[in-house]
Amino acid sequence: QVHVVESGGGLVQAGGSLRLSCTTSGGTFSTYAMGWFRQTPGKERAYVAVISSSGGSTLVADSVKGRFTISRDNTKNLMYLQMSNLKPEDTAVYYCAARAGGLSRVSPQEYNYWGQGTQVTVSS
Repeated sequence: QVHVVESGGGLVQAGGSLRLSCTTSGGTFSTYAMGWFRQTPGKERAYVAVISSSGGSTLVADSVKGRFTISRDNTKNLMYLQMSNLKPEDTAVYYCAARAGGLSRVSPQEYNYWGQGTQVTVSS
């Protein structure tokens, strides 16, 4: 029984910024590798950024590299996705996921627990 909750989505104009947040309950946050994934209609869920349980290792997708930053604060049980210079193609439902293991993975199939998603819409 691990629940994942993400928040922070919304409507923003191209070039703007948003910060998504994620937390877990029913488990030990600091032991989970975490990730952000996104999905648009007609496409499968894709990795955006992942982070190890300690925060010492991160990986971001090429499509968002240089614009998005993943981070976590284990003292607050929070994980973040800072999104800057947003583009219309970033529009998607963004999901936070947690993995029962410290090493991060880019495949959605490697994650055990998922949030409900938060909508990010970037207008031009």
